[in-house]
Amino acid sequence: MSAKNPGEAGAEGGRPPARRPQQRKQVLLRLDPLIHDALARWADDELRSANAQIEFLLRKALSEAGRLPRGAGAIPRRGRPPKKPDDQR
Repeated sequence: MSAKNPGEAGAEGGRPPARRPQQRKQVLLRLDPLIHDALARWADDELRSANAQIEFLLRKALSEAGRLPRGAGAIPRRGRPPKKPDDQR
């Protein structure tokens, strides 16, 4: 018999395994070049990357369709973190 990993399902106590931080999924997406150009321009107008714009639109569509999973976290903020009150100079 092999030893079980502590995070493996069926661990003693019947508890679900501890949740590990989820990594972002990578997806290959093939787009018509004109669609990509329009998407990139739209993303630039809203100060987002094309990737962030695609995720924003997918989340919006899922939400409007009532299919956004409850456990889906917010879109991660990019860039410099906001200043804290004690960081004043």
